[in-house]
Amino acid sequence: MQIVVRSGDIGREAGDLVVLAQIEGQPLPAEVAGLLEADDFSAKPGQAVLLYPRGAIAARRLLLLGMGTAEALQADAVRRVAALAAQKAQELKLTSFTLALPAHLDLPPAQIGQAFAEGAELGTYRYLRYKTDTNNLTEVASATLLAAAEPETVQIGASVGQAVAQGVTLARDLANGPGNAITPTVLGEVALDLAQRYGFKATVLDKAQLTAQGFHGILAVGQGSAQEPRFIVLEHGQAAAGVPTICLVGKGITFDTGGISIKPAEKMDDMKMDMGGAAAVLGTMQAVGDLKLPLHVVGIICSAENMPSSTAYKPGDIVKTLSGKTIEVLNTDAEGRIVLADGLFYAQRYQPTAIIDLATLTGAMMVALGGFATGIMGTSQPLAERLIAAGETSGERVWQLPLWDEYRDVMKSDIADLKNTGGRYGGAITAGGFLAAFVGDWPWMHLDIAGTAWVERPTRPYMAKGATGVGVRLLIELLRSYV
Repeated sequence: MQIVVRSGDIGREAGDLVVLAQIEGQPLPAEVAGLLEADDFSAKPGQAVLLYPRGAIAARRLLLLGMGTAEALQADAVRRVAALAAQKAQELKLTSFTLALPAHLDLPPAQIGQAFAEGAELGTYRYLRYKTDTNNLTEVASATLLAAAEPETVQIGASVGQAVAQGVTLARDLANGPGNAITPTVLGEVALDLAQRYGFKATVLDKAQLTAQGFHGILAVGQGSAQEPRFIVLEHGQAAAGVPTICLVGKGITFDTGGISIKPAEKMDDMKMDMGGAAAVLGTMQAVGDLKLPLHVVGIICSAENMPSSTAYKPGDIVKTLSGKTIEVLNTDAEGRIVLADGLFYAQRYQPTAIIDLATLTGAMMVALGGFATGIMGTSQPLAERLIAAGETSGERVWQLPLWDEYRDVMKSDIADLKNTGGRYGGAITAGGFLAAFVGDWPWMHLDIAGTAWVERPTRPYMAKGATGVGVRLLIELLRSYV
């Protein structure tokens, strides 16, 4: 989508669809107010009224969109109205639209541009790769934002927003992809393609290399599948004095049957998205490459397919991980933490400023927070506070949970160093307690995206049913805070 930012007058904007976003309690422009009754539009969040001015103003169609109260207004309100405007253009089979925002938004100009671009790009996302008839679908090719002030700065923000949105789109496409098409091998190929495009240093380890180097956590989970596991590393920039090193570690279970501890058949088809953490890492790395962030960013993906077979790992097995620590397998469906054990330990070799892992890890987190926030926990309160702030700005909110020693103690095994499940109670946090054993003394935060990586009913207009690409906007906001 081409995005243009310029100044302009709503009454003189000629176009097939001109959109006016409005704050509650603020008067409409005089030329617009005469087109409807006063009580027809109150500007409550998400309210939409489509008008046909018939020459009263230059636009052929005028869409009024509500943003809510000025006191509650954040960047996400801009993201939402941009998405709604793009969707209305698509519904009307129009290829462009123009949006005017209120004149006095208490937001930085660059943030306004970024939010607009993210909303416009993501609002029209649909996963159509396997649709054979797309002739009747309209692509919105261009969007114009009328900026009340500093259009050049707003345009710079829009360029950032487009890079972020394209990273989210990559993550959504990967997580929406069926298990027979998105395999550990394919994730490796996507990583190599990104490396070629952006000059990343890339490492993709196959089964033989994993075996030789001792990645027995990843190997154990993948040993029941005909699809070989992969360990993937993408490196942007390099370690240097004064340059933060941030390691992003993603769970990449491309399909999760639960293994021998098999899941119920109902909704198992959704388990193609159990590589949502890996998808977020790849999408983030693409955006990092587009934005050329002056950081050392290392994307690490631990990928396998968890299947039941005569060669699958079993309840009661003992697995020796890359770190040398041993795991007693009590439930083969608690597999994500086993592959992450290898990836988190590997991340320590970079002596990172921060390690952040993302994983669709526990149903317990879905019970705790639903689909409205990502649960976080870890060993660094300053890093937690950075993530919380990034979540508020990006609209991908996070909620911190405790990680006291008691939660770690629950994960100790009688016959190995650790066991891979601590029981039903506090399950999201005890999973974090397990992961904490593999990060050493480096600042680390765990993001459990089980509830936010997939939606059946989108709660925001820039979402679509299926994969959300959660984590990309959050991580880019976090990374930019280090610049």
